[in-house]
Amino acid sequence: MSPSSDTAATAPTLAPLPTHYENFPVASWLCPPRLRPPIAAIYVFARTADDIADEGEASPAQRLADLHAFRADLAAIAQGGAASARWPAVFGPLAHAMRAFALPEALLADLLSAFIQDIEKTRDAGRYADRPELLDYCARSANPVGRLLLHLYGVNEPAALVQSDAICSALQLINFWQDLRVDLPRGRFYLPDADCAAHGIAPAAFDTFRPRGDAPPPHAALALVAAEVAWARGLMQQGTPLVHRLPGRMGWELRLVVQGGLRILDKIEALGFDTFTQRPTVGKADAPLLAWRALRMRRQSTQ
Repeated sequence: MSPSSDTAATAPTLAPLPTHYENFPVASWLCPPRLRPPIAAIYVFARTADDIADEGEASPAQRLADLHAFRADLAAIAQGGAASARWPAVFGPLAHAMRAFALPEALLADLLSAFIQDIEKTRDAGRYADRPELLDYCARSANPVGRLLLHLYGVNEPAALVQSDAICSALQLINFWQDLRVDLPRGRFYLPDADCAAHGIAPAAFDTFRPRGDAPPPHAALALVAAEVAWARGLMQQGTPLVHRLPGRMGWELRLVVQGGLRILDKIEALGFDTFTQRPTVGKADAPLLAWRALRMRRQSTQ
């Protein structure tokens, strides 16, 4: 037996449960039991790739090399072959899910494309010129996850895909505006240049008030974040009708995802839009409010 065959034989077929903080539930009890394994496999694939791109002290060159190796393993299992021995907890469960549920390789590959772009942008001090360019990134960094979930649920209507993309892009934008305190010191800059210019801010100006806790950010910067929050909220509202298209547990899961994202926006607003020095999160204390808001969405849909 070859080393790759031996690895395939011993690789796990179930992904571990999520351990990272997330703004939304992942493979929760609301998810139909038969779909929890593939959803967990998708999550672990995406989270591991994201960690390769963003965590630790590796150089950009090493991160890119690792992600290309990760992409090669994805291609191998998509073709029915065996992955390398580097990430058995990722590609064992994912290979099983791809076979059982015909998961599209292209959507998974799009996620890796976005992570590679992140590394290159950060390495080159790159920025996003405008909102369309940032949404193009979201189309690969976030939207594939929604489309993979709809695939698992057998939902493929064009209108549903468009609404899913709006929700996922909104969630990605919310994560950006939530994480300014973390991203700016790392050289990760998602505020579009055109939006900065509209508020009279040169992108380089953000270097002078990266979070040190010794001075508040200027009013123009807070107004800029307020505008980005409004953009994300509007995009989420465009996608929200999808919750009424999806039956049963699937619809409830999505309601909580939507409300988790909107709750972060509420918390950003409550901070006076100052996520340059504070990072809002959702936690157990928010659960009753999220459940009530999800139930209210249900009631509104029946009126």
